[in-house]
This record gives sequence, structure tokens and C-alpha cells, in this order.
Amino acid sequence: MRRPSPLSASSAPHPSRTLVVVAHPDLASSRITARLAEAVSGLAHVTVHELGPACRDGRFDVAREQRLLRDHDRVVLQFPWYWYSVPAVLKAWMDQVLTHGFAYGSSGSALRGKTLQLVTSTGGPAESYATVDPTSHFTMTQLLAPLDATARLTGMRLAEPLVLHGARTVSDKNLAVHAKRYRELLGSAQRAD
Repeated sequence: MRRPSPLSASSAPHPSRTLVVVAHPDLASSRITARLAEAVSGLAHVTVHELGPACRDGRFDVAREQRLLRDHDRVVLQFPWYWYSVPAVLKAWMDQVLTHGFAYGSSGSALRGKTLQLVTSTGGPAESYATVDPTSHFTMTQLLAPLDATARLTGMRLAEPLVLHGARTVSDKNLAVHAKRYRELLGSAQRAD
């Protein structure tokens, strides 16, 4: 059976599909984000969508991006944690694509009922993201609150985030284990939906 293109609209029942939105300022030089995207790119029900090439002169093709979101049941935002936030390209995508009347508001129900999964990596160790740490003083749950609020506003269910701490010093072996865990997470999501 031929699988529909992620950009085609189909009213026929389909297996649960996952859109992985990869946001990195320079994916070609990335060790972590690129490896994680590679780990899930071979799954049949997964569409890996890199934001860098999709952004032209600071703008996205909003209609195309919104079609991608409509055509998938689970949305994964995969990104490195930058200055206690998402990379600029992901913030620009959210600002331009998650519009009133599409993602929220009285007629904005396109994302309602979908699952939002956050997959991120931090430079610092897990201990850096605790209320007792004198530098950050915040947990990852607290720092991810704006994305939780985004999920709530758009009617999406926020899944438990998958976080790789200490990305700067993680060994190749531990990175491979984490990539396998990520692949299994998306694979199990397919079976559960």
C-alpha cells in the first residue's frame, strides 16, 4: 500500500504519524541534535523536518508548515537548550506558524488533541537544573513551562520531555544509548496511538 505524502491531505484512516521538527542553528556541525534526528529518520511513520532549510530570509512558508502539522498526530520539537530557551529558528517558527485561528483562538483548533513531545539537550549536567544549584536555581520542568503553556493553549497533550544533560561531554556510547531510547520512544508512541 502506498503511504500518503506528509503534505497531502487524506480523509482515510491512517496510522499515527509523527512530525519531528528539528531546530538547530547549524545542524551540519551538530554532534547531538544531528545524531538524534538520524536515529528516528528511518521510522516509517516519522517525518523529520529541519527548520534551517525551511526558513528563507527569516520567513517560513506558513501554509506548508501548517499542513505538516495538520497531517501528523504527534509533534516532536527537537532542539538544543540555548540560554534557557529554544533556538531562535524554533522561536521564529512558533511565532509565524502557530497563529491565531490556526493553533489557538475560538476557531484555532488544528492542533487540539495532538501530542507534543519535547526532545532537548543541555550543555550542563543534570545537577545544573535543580533548585539548589546557585547558578540556574531552576529545574528543567520550571524552565520548560513556556512550552507547557504553549501545549495547553493549543489543546495539545504534553508528553514527558526527553532530555539529554551534559551534551558537551557525553560519550559516544552514552549518546548511542540515548539515541536508541529516543527511537524506541517514537516507536512505542506509534504502537500506543
